[in-house]
Amino acid sequence: MNLSEHYNKLYRDAVTKIAVGKYEIDPLIDDETDKRLGITLVIRPDLATNTQIQEFLAEVKAIEPDQYFYHNSDIHITLMSIISCYVGFDLNDIDVQDYVSLVHEVLARHKGFKIQFKGLTASPSCILIQGFLTETLNQIRDDLRVAFKNPDLQQSIDKRYAIQTAHATIVRFRKPLQNPVALVNLLEKYRDFDFGTFEVKQIELVYNDWYQRERFVKKLHVFPI
Repeated sequence: MNLSEHYNKLYRDAVTKIAVGKYEIDPLIDDETDKRLGITLVIRPDLATNTQIQEFLAEVKAIEPDQYFYHNSDIHITLMSIISCYVGFDLNDIDVQDYVSLVHEVLARHKGFKIQFKGLTASPSCILIQGFLTETLNQIRDDLRVAFKNPDLQQSIDKRYAIQTAHATIVRFRKPLQNPVALVNLLEKYRDFDFGTFEVKQIELVYNDWYQRERFVKKLHVFPI
């Protein structure tokens, strides 16, 4: 996959829809009865990168204050969704240590790597930071796919789609946009902005809700790499 082309296509399609009011509002983001839960391997950006992201988000808030903005604690890259969030999943359904052991076996074969957050893309329902990854991340994902072919472990890897990017969602639309034209202009301003490059030194296995909100996330294990 050519990541730049992929992000560009997403961006063009999304801003066209946003500008004419064909964006999508997430109906569940404020629903306290939303019980979709799963387990995920995530990567967290460093503080310097998150600080740059929050400065951009402050500008978005000035235009669209009613939307959902990710806190530093919630910003993440999904390395792999092991069990995609669904209603009814409970940690008691699985033996967490089996998952920790399997992931540890895979990550032990790899070293730390870097990710660059450069530029913005979007979907009809959210704003994303473009992440550019090294080949190491895709190798880890491929190794995890092989390892999780173990039929005794519940998993839903690649059931929704085969993950190949390193983006981070930072804004979700939860209310009608007040000024979509100004928002698109701001996205254009930051289209190629360099938010930072950070070294990935650890990967977290977490029990999480759909939005990776800190109050619902339970850290199951941290893997240094």
